[in-house]
Amino acid sequence: MMYRNSSSRIFGGKGSIVEYFKTHTNSLETEINSTSESYILNVSEEQFTDYLLEKYQIEKPIIQFEDVYADNFEKDIPAEYFPMSFHIGDRESYPRQVIQFFVPITGNSELLKYTPGINRITIGGGSSDFEVEFDKLKLEIIDFYNDAKIIRSKYDENVVITQRKLSELHQNIDEFNNSLKSWIIGEIRKRKNKFLSQNEFMNSLGVPMKKSKNTPETFSVPRPTLRTKIKVSKPEASTQPFKPEPTIDLDIYNQILKLINDVGKNFERMPSVYKGKGEEDLRDHILMTLDPNFEFGSASGETFNKTGKTDIQLRYDSSVIFIAECKFWTGEKGYLNTITQLINYLTWRDTKGSVIIFVKQKDFTTILTKIETITPKHPNYIGFVSKSDENWFNYRFHINGDKNREIRLAIQLYHTQ
Repeated sequence: MMYRNSSSRIFGGKGSIVEYFKTHTNSLETEINSTSESYILNVSEEQFTDYLLEKYQIEKPIIQFEDVYADNFEKDIPAEYFPMSFHIGDRESYPRQVIQFFVPITGNSELLKYTPGINRITIGGGSSDFEVEFDKLKLEIIDFYNDAKIIRSKYDENVVITQRKLSELHQNIDEFNNSLKSWIIGEIRKRKNKFLSQNEFMNSLGVPMKKSKNTPETFSVPRPTLRTKIKVSKPEASTQPFKPEPTIDLDIYNQILKLINDVGKNFERMPSVYKGKGEEDLRDHILMTLDPNFEFGSASGETFNKTGKTDIQLRYDSSVIFIAECKFWTGEKGYLNTITQLINYLTWRDTKGSVIIFVKQKDFTTILTKIETITPKHPNYIGFVSKSDENWFNYRFHINGDKNREIRLAIQLYHTQ
């Protein structure tokens, strides 16, 4: 073998990959903690998470052994490198051919200088003699015996060792990347909660607080007990130059959607009962189920309100924080217009809603498939969240004119023949 540069040696020149991960997450933590109060409270949590995930996910190095190529040169080799069987004198050098193998690399080649951090006993020892040279690996083998089979055998041995350790390194990187999103979300929320706690403390002093403009925040309704109560707490300090934006808790939102889904399934199970009913009648059946199950504390005793012929709205301080729109399926244009109509009601971030579609057509399955291809065409569409049932899709949209102000919309379809 030839001399090797220790700093460029594959799988060991720079220490453990675990140390690299620590340095990487420290940089990420620093970026999150350097955000201003205004930014962290205004920015869309999901969009900021996606940005950081894209920036800090680690790209795996890929070694393209199938594209290996070779070269050779002659070099004076010191006596101590020769096998004992040659019986040559010390402190002498002798010319020999050196065979070089070059293997292209794509991805983050610098990571190949780190030792994998697998917490298990590695089967099959040995170390690789490859060196990392930016976009390729280099292996130099001294030809002592003028025997191509020996050279090829040594190359193959190094490839086997390298592939095994590369697999371990990839496993480490996958584990890091898979845990990154939840870690980012936790750090973002920790940063948010720091400012929200500070604001709450300052508000409790009962003294007007000097704040910079344009620093609104969002706050979630507390989780209810017993009969589900929908609570929105006003901020104590009315002299603040910003007004916190109320939202209903995600768990309550999911409970509302689950009840809507139960009623919709009942429409499907008992078609004769609901045959000939219009949008307004079907809306009222849903409303009759929702209202007894949730308490908002309004003086009228009504939690959900009818607005127009097809809406179900939950309002706080004259603004909509939940809305459901009931419509019959009339095709792609009508569906997208319904989403637009619903979004036009909304001005606050994290408002939640549902588009409830009644389908009379026989090809219900085809329409369900269309929903997944049509929805992303809406100009306010941000992304798909999840599919709660075969007929229930969850999406992210933004309010008109502000992509940072996200809203959650469920699309729920029911076959009312």
